[in-house]
Amino acid sequence: MFEDLENAVTGTAESDVFIVTVKGGIDFDSAQDLKEVLAEARRAQTPRTVVDLSGLRFADSAVLHVLLGAQREHRAAGRRMVVAGPLGQTVLRLFEVTGTSDFFTMAPTLDAALTS
Repeated sequence: MFEDLENAVTGTAESDVFIVTVKGGIDFDSAQDLKEVLAEARRAQTPRTVVDLSGLRFADSAVLHVLLGAQREHRAAGRRMVVAGPLGQTVLRLFEVTGTSDFFTMAPTLDAALTS
């Protein structure tokens, strides 16, 4: 579906943060990649995880489902998860229409998420 987009979900562990970077488009078929990297973030046990969605151009409800599950798991473990933007219009609309943006700690940029 996203042949024209470079799709990637990567994770990088640093001393006090695990950064998840999402690029391209993620849908039901590829949401498992995001779920696996967020599971890696949980295993890293850093005090916080930052999910950089600034490169995400398309997302459907499967992405939201994965993020909501990861947020619940982070909270249950007493860890912080921050969603960083800026968010593309499609992604922003997904959060707005579902009314889920208040469930997440949101940061306007990756730098803001790393310094908050």
